[in-house]
Amino acid sequence: MGNPRFAIDPLKTIFKSGHEIRAIISNPPKRMGRKKTNQYTDVGQFAIDNNIRLIELGSFNDEDTYEEIVSLKVDIFIVVAFRILPQRYIDIPKFGAVNIHASILPSYRGAAPIQWALMNGDKNTGVSIFQIEKKIDTGKIIYQDKIDIFDEDNFETLSNRLSTLGSKSLLKALNDIELGSAKLLKQDNSKATKAPKINRDMLQINWSWSSNKINNWIRGLSPWPGMYTLYNKKKLKIFKVKLVRTTNVEKAGIIHSVSSTRVEVNSGDGLVSILELQQEGKKRLTIEEFLKGSDIKEGDYFSHDINT
Repeated sequence: MGNPRFAIDPLKTIFKSGHEIRAIISNPPKRMGRKKTNQYTDVGQFAIDNNIRLIELGSFNDEDTYEEIVSLKVDIFIVVAFRILPQRYIDIPKFGAVNIHASILPSYRGAAPIQWALMNGDKNTGVSIFQIEKKIDTGKIIYQDKIDIFDEDNFETLSNRLSTLGSKSLLKALNDIELGSAKLLKQDNSKATKAPKINRDMLQINWSWSSNKINNWIRGLSPWPGMYTLYNKKKLKIFKVKLVRTTNVEKAGIIHSVSSTRVEVNSGDGLVSILELQQEGKKRLTIEEFLKGSDIKEGDYFSHDINT
């Protein structure tokens, strides 16, 4: 069971293993684009491309779909970046349902563990393979594995590495379950932290933050949904920056210096140099490409109000 690209590496790993995939369950296709053509999820498209039975699960209350899934008589559900399963679905397979979560549980329970690890400036993270229970991300741990977070990582690159790591960890966990040697570890709820869903109100850069925090939030939300600032009443998405250490700090948001290759902006404790950005309605550019067609200058500022 899965939807986005993050689930593809684990799916490929199981597909190539000795375990049999009876069916792939994913959200129904949506009408997208100018021509409003049906577009399958990444996982749904994988099923079609590899001639695997695809079950399009709309509502969990659809009795026909529920009975179809029951009739598969599977040993286990593998759930990766899908939806919250009702208890009656968890109860279908012999060994229940297992999930890949992109953190070392009980840290970062919730919808956005990768983003929050980056936004908080963590130096490492990992994956947890765990048994799904009714309460979200609280089930017993079957297998965990860690990786370092690199300074150049953003949400996309770290997601890709965790998907690959999760694939290997999942296969180890499945093999242990099949052999009856899996050791289930109960989570310590007293050490739990949350990773709530990212919302629109979190996407505007606050230049009064420290330069390090600005950098971490941009990394955590790049390339999507993307942090932004306002310049000349338009949104300017910023995908990558670097820190310029200085104690000579003017008002936050003021553009400190501009050259043919850089734009440096004042933060709460130093300068932030912008490396990649995208003006509203245009394509993503390096700072050098952007400056060729921009009249941005020293002393300009990034505002917090669309009307200023």
